[in-house]
Amino acid sequence: MNTGFVCRFIAAALALPFMVHAQQPAFTVVAGKAKASIVYSAVAPKLDAIAADLLAEDIKRVTGIKPEVLTDITRAKGDVIVIGSAQSQLIQQVAGKKKVMLQKLAGKWEQFGLAVVDKPLPGITKALVVAGSDARGTAYGVFTLSEKIGVTPWYFWADAPVPPQQQLAIHQPDSLSAAPSVKFRGLFINDEDWGLQPWAAKTFEPETNDIGPETYTKVFELLLRLKANLIWPAMHPGTKAFFHYPGNVAAAGDYQIVIGSSHAEPMLRNNVDEWNVKTMGHFNYLTNKDSIYKYWEARVQQSSKVNAIYSMGMRGVHDGQMEGVKNMKEALPIVERIIADERGLLRKYVNKDITKVPQVLTPYKEVLEIYDNGLKVPEDVTLVWPDDNYGYIQRLNTDAEKKRPGGAGVYYHASYWGRPHDYLWLPSANPALMREEMVKAYDNGADRLWVVNVGDIKPIEYNTQFFLDMAYNITPFTKAGYERNYLQAWCNQVWKNDAANRIAHVLQRYYSLAFERKPEFMGWSQTEPSTPTRYSGYNHFSYGDEAQRRIDAYDSLQQAVKQLRAQFANEDAAYYQLVYYPVMGASWMNKKFLYRDKAYIYGRQNRISACHYAALSQAAYDSIVHETVWYNQQLNGGKWRHMMSMEPRKLAVYHAPVLPALAIEKGYGWDVAPENYDTLAYSAAKPKKLPAFTQGVQQRYFIDLFLRDSASLPWQAQKNAAWITLSEEKGTLLPQGDASAVRIWVTVDWAKAPAGAKIAGKVAFAANGHTETITITGERPAANEYAAYKGFTEQNGIVSVYAAHFTANKASAVAQWNVAPGLGHTELAVQSQVKGKADTVNVDKSACLTYTFYSLSATAPELRVYTLPTHALNKDYKMRYAVSIDNGPLQVTDFRTYGRSEEWKQNVLRNSAIREWKLAPLAPGEHEVKIYAIDPGVVIDRLLIQFGDAPASYSVIPETVKE
Repeated sequence: MNTGFVCRFIAAALALPFMVHAQQPAFTVVAGKAKASIVYSAVAPKLDAIAADLLAEDIKRVTGIKPEVLTDITRAKGDVIVIGSAQSQLIQQVAGKKKVMLQKLAGKWEQFGLAVVDKPLPGITKALVVAGSDARGTAYGVFTLSEKIGVTPWYFWADAPVPPQQQLAIHQPDSLSAAPSVKFRGLFINDEDWGLQPWAAKTFEPETNDIGPETYTKVFELLLRLKANLIWPAMHPGTKAFFHYPGNVAAAGDYQIVIGSSHAEPMLRNNVDEWNVKTMGHFNYLTNKDSIYKYWEARVQQSSKVNAIYSMGMRGVHDGQMEGVKNMKEALPIVERIIADERGLLRKYVNKDITKVPQVLTPYKEVLEIYDNGLKVPEDVTLVWPDDNYGYIQRLNTDAEKKRPGGAGVYYHASYWGRPHDYLWLPSANPALMREEMVKAYDNGADRLWVVNVGDIKPIEYNTQFFLDMAYNITPFTKAGYERNYLQAWCNQVWKNDAANRIAHVLQRYYSLAFERKPEFMGWSQTEPSTPTRYSGYNHFSYGDEAQRRIDAYDSLQQAVKQLRAQFANEDAAYYQLVYYPVMGASWMNKKFLYRDKAYIYGRQNRISACHYAALSQAAYDSIVHETVWYNQQLNGGKWRHMMSMEPRKLAVYHAPVLPALAIEKGYGWDVAPENYDTLAYSAAKPKKLPAFTQGVQQRYFIDLFLRDSASLPWQAQKNAAWITLSEEKGTLLPQGDASAVRIWVTVDWAKAPAGAKIAGKVAFAANGHTETITITGERPAANEYAAYKGFTEQNGIVSVYAAHFTANKASAVAQWNVAPGLGHTELAVQSQVKGKADTVNVDKSACLTYTFYSLSATAPELRVYTLPTHALNKDYKMRYAVSIDNGPLQVTDFRTYGRSEEWKQNVLRNSAIREWKLAPLAPGEHEVKIYAIDPGVVIDRLLIQFGDAPASYSVIPETVKE
């Protein structure tokens, strides 16, 4: 019998905020024919009955035995689980000496206590008491027990496995949960057109033919299991408004879920479904106020007894700009009038004390501009700060806003439809970025409401729980890098077997690759307006074949997930949904485009392998199609039929690859291409040579030997120097697939190299009576200081440094740079922290990062600094930092963007903001770059110093280090 591991996971790994008291002996739930019963009060809120019945079902899932659920404690015998309000007669009756715990719950928000009481009443041996400060608190306590016995929140929505146990006991110490970190925590179901809506309408709830009460009941259960309390319902065309089905509202009431609506839906109205322009006129408050007012009034009357949060203000019908205004000057007084009219309705129908009615204003898109231009928002209205749709919060509280009684919150995206490009298909929101942004928000006072846009819920399961667990208990997440610990714990929770560690490693790498470029962005296309796909920014000729390195990374993940899948049996459905399909889909999407690119460039080089890569590109697309059909038709017996779409909105990136017309010109039958030798710009006069090697630096470069004809080709390589090392020196090329080319890796054995500053050698490739020669060069800098130097150095005109690998990190009285492990492309970023107003920072005395490097070229380099495209903390700040070379003049830059500028679009597509400086000539030798903090929230990811021309790159260039 294994009953302890789940308890440890819940209390420690996910770090629920428990105050734990004395250890108690095990409470027996099922032992042989004996089973505990579950008791709740017949006069309790309906949620108590729901929670009791769900707990009974969970116990049955584990043991195959369903406990009896009672409402009369006098009928209970033996061991009993008693659930209810801490102040209820039932709980008071059985609490015994544990009433002190109950007193601590009085008047609290969503807290619960767990305790085992011996012989509380005649006939009862032990009572496991689950006492809540309110109905949701009770439910959270009940579902904590469910997790302890092995039922995760994803048992339904992701078919998470439930390990069977013949006997079941719970080791439950007395414990009291702390209050949730964020008061209102929930989901926004959005862009449901390709998943949740067709699945609900055609598979799960065909009698409604829509997302209706049955579907929402499962959603609400999920929310409670995740200790959340808020829903922004689905609102896209094709889905009826939430209030259209009375059963939706009733279910929310039963489950004690707070009903809200998105930033674009004031007064709980679904404008897309409920506003009819033909019969109601334009959604224009200037010209059609009466119709709009009555429209809102009807819903407020209908919802007056509902537990709701009202969105205030106004936008266009479907999340567009407000109609009828031309500029901010016109918009500001109109929005203020609208808010006043909306609050009048709430006073009239909900509560005369308007401060008792939860209200939010989300300054989203142009509404933020209106707000920052002086919009007067009543102090009791919660300001919900949005991200920019790509995970970067646009702004947070000023010092004055922190004092508002209405508080603040965050609206965050883990899925998005819109410009510059959608990401609706696969989960790709980076957990490290989510943690950094949400902790920043919480520290800045945004703790009233957090809501995350999860699209169709599937396949955003992990991001959903990550976000909501942060909202429930932010404390462990405040530690930089905690997302990795959390991922490991989550995998242990879902799978509870030896594979969990390997799954966590796969998912960590999956999210890292998606941060470099989301799968949906691999077509280098955009939307609104939509553009065709283009060739990617990955370099196929340099940096060890940057494109191939990404392909290899996905190959490694594919191999890992295939091996893991072979180990699963009954758990395959969960593993498939949470790991296999996302990883395989992302890999194939990347390969579809990168192989297409290779087909094009290799076709231009007359490589017969171009046809092979074209076939691989098409095969990757076909695999996505096949796997998605399997997801919908076969997964778990068709349970998820119509849930998964591989082409939301049918954008160009999802289409079959547009392959080049290949016509290989047959010359002599083979050729060679060394690294950095882009033969698209082929010149017979251009010598074929590898990039130079530098002593003390680990380097390897490749030479491609390839067929240009369909005949087999024996080949051999002859090097003229012993210090040249080749990965292969002979072989045979075959005119089939990968065998038509070979990549030979070249390294230098410096111990065998001749003395002198420069060395040179050659490798001659001979085949079919023809020879091609590649020049190999190396450099042994003669300077004594270089021989003793260890650290970052120039290699072939490049110095690459990751931000956390500084030489020195000096804090000041008002600023410091903090290492942010796991964050950024390098996962070794550094973030600025600044106290007070940035304009008071004495820059040259501020916190300073120092990076030492050694240059070999006597030329004027270019410094390039890569930061994450974060936004200013609030309107009092910018996104500034300063750089200095060799203690020269400070050069200040600001990478703050406004609106949906072209710079912002490129920043969020590549997750980088880039600033460049042309420097004065540097003499060969040791130099320093210093970066000074000015504004808070600047995240330095990496530095690149480029001497002369260097090949373009998209991804991170490995660090150039002399050992």
